[in-house]
Amino acid sequence: MRGIRIIATTIVLVGTAYAATAAERSSREAFFRCKDRNGQTHYGDSMPAECAGMDTEVLNDHGMQVRLIEGEATRLKRLEREAAEGKVRKERETRDLRDRTLIETYLTVEDIERLRDQRLEMLSAQYRLTEQNITGLRERQQRIQASIARFKPYSDKPNAPPLPEHLAAEMVNLVNGLRVYEQSLDANRREQTQLQESFASDIKRFKELKGIR
Repeated sequence: MRGIRIIATTIVLVGTAYAATAAERSSREAFFRCKDRNGQTHYGDSMPAECAGMDTEVLNDHGMQVRLIEGEATRLKRLEREAAEGKVRKERETRDLRDRTLIETYLTVEDIERLRDQRLEMLSAQYRLTEQNITGLRERQQRIQASIARFKPYSDKPNAPPLPEHLAAEMVNLVNGLRVYEQSLDANRREQTQLQESFASDIKRFKELKGIR
């Protein structure tokens, strides 16, 4: 019996060593295969130069693929696909978050309309204040223009004095101020339009979620 156990143990050890040797040999005997841009197949124990930038299969000693080294075209396609999938996933997450926010924030359509009207009124008040500021600046601009007209080079009088620097600087500041306020009006108008469109979309989606016709 002892002899049988020794023989069995020897067989196991030999088998294990053989398996390890075979695995090592399989690893050593792995080779590469690819097709170049002309469709010609290339093999090699190491990466063939023709495989650079191409999809390359790593094969074992039985000719079976164990992994794939991506070529440049495949890598770019994968990155584009992952980016597109990420965009779709982000859009879905944003849509789901918006739906939850609508349901958790509002009870009725009137709640949404009330908030819309409050925000529009705030923007309208800012718009009216900006218009008042523009009116004041334009009146001041007219007064300064009347003063500037008495100086060279704007006056035709031969003995007219040169334009004082402080008047010229004040006019420049007024023009710049008017430009800023006018840009503010444009931005306000755009914001009001976007706000109305956003709330209209929210109301439509809220009705869909609540089954309101």
